[in-house]
Amino acid sequence: MGWKGILGFEYGIVQAPLGPDISGPELVAAVANAGAIGFLRAPDWETPDYLRELIRKTRTLTDKPFGVAVVLAFPHEENIKAILAEKVAVLQVSWGDVKEELVQEAHSAGVKVVPQVGSFEEAKKAIDVGVDAIIVQGREAGGHVIGQDGLISLLPRVVDLVGDRNIPVIAAGGIVDERGYVAALALGAQGICLGTRFVATEESYAHPIYKRKLIELNETEYTTVFGRARWPAPHRALETPFFKDWKSLPAHESEINQPLIGHSTINGMEKEIRRFSGTVPNRTTTGDIESMVMFAGEGVGLIKEILPAAEVVKRLVEGAKLLIHQQFGGLKSKEEIA
Repeated sequence: MGWKGILGFEYGIVQAPLGPDISGPELVAAVANAGAIGFLRAPDWETPDYLRELIRKTRTLTDKPFGVAVVLAFPHEENIKAILAEKVAVLQVSWGDVKEELVQEAHSAGVKVVPQVGSFEEAKKAIDVGVDAIIVQGREAGGHVIGQDGLISLLPRVVDLVGDRNIPVIAAGGIVDERGYVAALALGAQGICLGTRFVATEESYAHPIYKRKLIELNETEYTTVFGRARWPAPHRALETPFFKDWKSLPAHESEINQPLIGHSTINGMEKEIRRFSGTVPNRTTTGDIESMVMFAGEGVGLIKEILPAAEVVKRLVEGAKLLIHQQFGGLKSKEEIA
């Protein structure tokens, strides 16, 4: 079962890379110390020295393995060199084709490669180049959403495609508790990847108002309103009052030439935040926080409190074991029925 671990980690629980810097060293280390897989998010620009600092800071907080995620849609070659040189446990990639050359280079450095995919076709390409695991993202996921299929239909197709290859399939999209964990296992996954649930933790670098809204609000929407000029990709965000007022933003509008609504320090750089920017508020953010994008998956309505990351992992593992025992413990196996 998934709680027995994947990729050499104690548990099959993955903390998704939370951009731009929400999954910082504190969160990743807390997840790693709990036996799960935590991912730093590499900056969206080439800054290998800063990335090395992030990795090394994380290592001062944990002696457990962890990973770094890279969005291939942005400049990344020097960042990946730094990641491989630092020999982190896992390189996670998304929003671009993972090349066989990269997989071989990573393996030579002792680094596992795990792409996130949003379609059957992407999964097939990833398998063909020898990746170590696959994260299957359903349309229910928060943040930028790479595919159109729901998790419940896409996941078992990818599981069947993988077959008996030693490539764990990890489910992502709308999962926040033990029920989602067990459902993913029933569909053939060996692990789960959670984003929104880990944003709503004590260690995440999200702004306190962002965290509070994850508790207060229950609805999300798949949209293209935010960040059109910088990264015109579909995304799922909380239905905040601001978003409801602007959800029908005309297609030709973007954050360019919009009013300035705040400032953030993101991965060591000072950034202006304009209305309709695709940047979520972190702890440093000042300004009109409630008018900024707040990414969240469809499972957000099940999140009722801010917890330590270790408690999230513990509840997932213990809750899944208990649920399976209570709901399915009396069922007979095929061999027993025969």
